[in-house]
Order: sequence, then C-alpha cells, then structure tokens
Amino acid sequence: MKWGNLLFVGLLSTLLIGCDNNVNIFYDNTPPATPTNIRTVTGDNMVEINWDPIYTSDLAGYAVYYSYSYDGKYSLIGTTEKTQLTDYGAENGVTIYYAVASYDVNGNESELSYDVAYDTPRPEGYDNRIYDYKSYPNLSGYNFASYQLTAYNSDYTDFFVENDNGVFYLNVWEDTDIQDMGPTYNIYDITEAPLNGWVEQLPGANIKYVRAYTGHTYVVWTWDNHFAKIRIQNIDYDRLTFDWAYQTAEGNIELKINRNGESRTKLPDKVLK
Repeated sequence: MKWGNLLFVGLLSTLLIGCDNNVNIFYDNTPPATPTNIRTVTGDNMVEINWDPIYTSDLAGYAVYYSYSYDGKYSLIGTTEKTQLTDYGAENGVTIYYAVASYDVNGNESELSYDVAYDTPRPEGYDNRIYDYKSYPNLSGYNFASYQLTAYNSDYTDFFVENDNGVFYLNVWEDTDIQDMGPTYNIYDITEAPLNGWVEQLPGANIKYVRAYTGHTYVVWTWDNHFAKIRIQNIDYDRLTFDWAYQTAEGNIELKINRNGESRTKLPDKVLK
C-alpha cells in the first residue's frame, strides 16, 4: 500500500445555519476522487507526469508524490491546478515511482493513485552531426555512453554511417542490434524498445544495417545492454544530423530483454561485406 503525506490546504470552511439562538456547524470531510490513468514522459534529468482530470465543484488541485519503490513512503514534489507536473529533480539512470492525489477547497485529500507509474530519466542530445565512414572514418561512429563521435571501427562505436552512392545507411556491428521504428514527430514519440523486429545479420557479414530516412527514429540495443534511440533530422551529401536519447541504466525495464552479463570483446576483423 502506498503511504503519503497529507496535504493541508488552508482552514476548514464552515457552513453556518442559524435558527433562533442555535448555530449548527457543518464540516465537509469528504475528499475528492482518487486520480487515475497516471502516465509519464521520460526526459533528460526530468520526468513529466500526467493524469486524467477530476470533475467536482470543490476541487482545488492535485498533489504529486514520488518514491523509489511502489510500496515505499511517498514524498511531496508539489501541487498544481493542472493535470500535469514536471519533476525536475529526477536523476538520470534512477527509477522513480509517482502517485497523484486530489484535494478540495476544505483541505480534504484523496488517497494516492493506485496506478503503477514509474520512469527512468536519461540523457539526450540534439543536432549532432556524423559523417560517412569512407570520407571521414574518424568522425563516422558514435558512442552513446560518452556522447562522442568515434571512428567507425572503434571498439566503442555503437553505430556508424555509410553513404553508398548517395543512399545513407546506419550500420551496427554484429554484437549490437538496430531497427527502424518509422517516421516520428520527435525523439519522444518512441518510449521504449520493442520486443522483436531487430534487423538480421546477413550471412558472411559482420554488420547489420538499415537505410537512413529523414524524420525516422531508430532503436539501438547496444552491445553492453543499453537502450538508445536516434532520430534523423537531416541528410546532406556526406553527413547526417540526428537527435538521440540513451538509457544509462543497464537492463532497464524499457529495454524489455536482458543481455545478462554479456561483455564485449574486441573485434579484430571489422571488415565491411
């Protein structure tokens, strides 16, 4: 059961009904309904929490709480009259559980929401440029953990770019997986890694690849068991501009599948076929 702190808002109002010298005092101690459909949006050192509105005439607002476990003690983040609040105190790589209560003008607060709502913030980057490995071999790969460009054949490269006669591809080495999630409006549209659909490795090759399209988001399952995504902003001649997000928590639930303890070994024969 979730435990939360009661939110006290102002003094209890009273309804006075006079009859001769007698005064009856009525106390409203009925809280509003408990909020439902709690959902979150992952960000960089932040999580946005949303929920469905409560419709009652004496509603004053909502109180949002957090905990590091579903059944733990919940602490107040803040209150709002809206159905959305952003937790700017969230830390990348740390899973946080959220709950929401509603309260009325008399200070009555509902029970905390029962939804299992949690999220794990992660770093992200925008407008990064990466280049064709044939023209700029040392600037054609990317390592999510260090947020840096790498050589295409570096042992730390998570993916690299290839321009094949004007057609661009995203390539990963054989110990990494990738797939095209299709056109998206922004990097936030894809919220978790899929269960299946990863690109298969061709016989005799030591890479996997997908064609690069402007406006598409691609999910990468890195060699060291992390979830990442890339959204292509622009493709131009020998370069590609992309946004990215990378889950620093290894084996996070968003990954869905766990590569327990797999360690990467150096691949000495990184030859494109």
